[in-house]
Amino acid sequence: MGYVVLHLDKSPDNEVPMTAHIARTKMPPNAIPELTYLNEELVEFPEGVADRTEAINHRLEHAGLTRKIGTNQVRVIRVMLTGTQEDMQHIVQEGRLKAWCADNLEWLRRTFGAENVVSAVLHMDEATPHIHAAVVPVVTGERRKLRKTKTDEPYKRRYRTKSTARPRLCADDVMSRVKLKEYQDTYAAAMAKYGLQRGIDGSKARHVTTQEFYRNAIAQQQNLQDNIGELLRIEEEKRKAVEHATKQEQAMREELHQTTAELNAVKGELKTERLKNSAAEVGSTILDGIGSMIGTSKVKRQEQEIRVLRQEVAARDETIEILQTKIQTMQTDHSQTLATTQARHAAETTNLTKQHEKEVSLLKTALSKVVKWFPYFREMIRMEGVCRTVGFDDEQIATLIKGKPLEYTGELYSEEHNCKFTVERVTAQITPDPIDKRKLQLNIDKVPFKEWCREKLEKTRHFFSQEPRQTKGLKR
Repeated sequence: MGYVVLHLDKSPDNEVPMTAHIARTKMPPNAIPELTYLNEELVEFPEGVADRTEAINHRLEHAGLTRKIGTNQVRVIRVMLTGTQEDMQHIVQEGRLKAWCADNLEWLRRTFGAENVVSAVLHMDEATPHIHAAVVPVVTGERRKLRKTKTDEPYKRRYRTKSTARPRLCADDVMSRVKLKEYQDTYAAAMAKYGLQRGIDGSKARHVTTQEFYRNAIAQQQNLQDNIGELLRIEEEKRKAVEHATKQEQAMREELHQTTAELNAVKGELKTERLKNSAAEVGSTILDGIGSMIGTSKVKRQEQEIRVLRQEVAARDETIEILQTKIQTMQTDHSQTLATTQARHAAETTNLTKQHEKEVSLLKTALSKVVKWFPYFREMIRMEGVCRTVGFDDEQIATLIKGKPLEYTGELYSEEHNCKFTVERVTAQITPDPIDKRKLQLNIDKVPFKEWCREKLEKTRHFFSQEPRQTKGLKR
């Protein structure tokens, strides 16, 4: 069993951005543009009122207020009504959405007054169906009294006694703590038959506004991009370090090879000298001969140089091993980081794919029900293309699709005859086809568009056939 969601919020002075958001003249990123046509205005505006903002001002002008509205006064309270996402989807799938909207509208009018509920819009183009309502806080009755002072003095009125029947604008009376709790109780009772119950009384949960939601989503996306950029930077640094270590190892190997060659050359020279000395001297005088010819100090010096070279070779071998260990560690860290990044990316891709498939499934279900419940739906889509080809703009097409007459001045294009007709103050309207009731047709001055075009062409041809030809001159 899911929960009801009821949120009330005092509005700032400017309601134009919220009206644009609700009317979808400015499309939010979390809405599905293909489903916007399912949104519905549940409260009919008074004559001459075009949108939600004008409806708020109309109520304030005709409420009978005697005091001037202050610049800091709240003129409208935004009310958002919905339920848990899964339960709202069940209500839609069971075909109970229309009844749910009617019960919500009845609760709003019973709670805040029918005249104060100036707008209520059903949104079906987001993940959870919900209603945005606008309530003008016009109230009657006695004003709330001031609390007792610290000296426990009796209540004092700081205003002149006025008639309690006089209407006044007061959001504090509507948004008092006692009434807010009462709204949650009565709304839950009204929604109980849809399997929705009241939330936990006294819960610390806080509603996230639309601005906060978008701000957090952008921040999370930015953090993800920053993390990916940091990982790529670390990976590039590791790659450069590996390249540097490889070059250093190669240089050391070349130096080691050169040192080994020099060492072998020294050993060869020593061996040659010893062989020569052995050939010249025999017996016990061989060592003395070697000492006299080569010199004991020279041999010791060469042996010392060999030991130094061996120590350098050992030190360089140790350095090479350390560098190889560092390279292996860096490669392991890089592989782990890359695997973690790839796994995270794969998980995010899977989640996005599942969410997309779910949205596509919901869209297909909704479209199938729309086609079933609204027999003219396919025809309305076809007529939208016809009207756009003829030359009507989006606003004019919206009026025609609703079946309302439209007075039009401009050009009408006939695709069948490949020509345009200039017209002035003609009446266009979409009506059911009298021959096939399942189809719709576009009429101009109550004449089907194709017949109207043929009549226009016939009149044009008749006019040119009756026009006298001009003489080019007299023959002599």
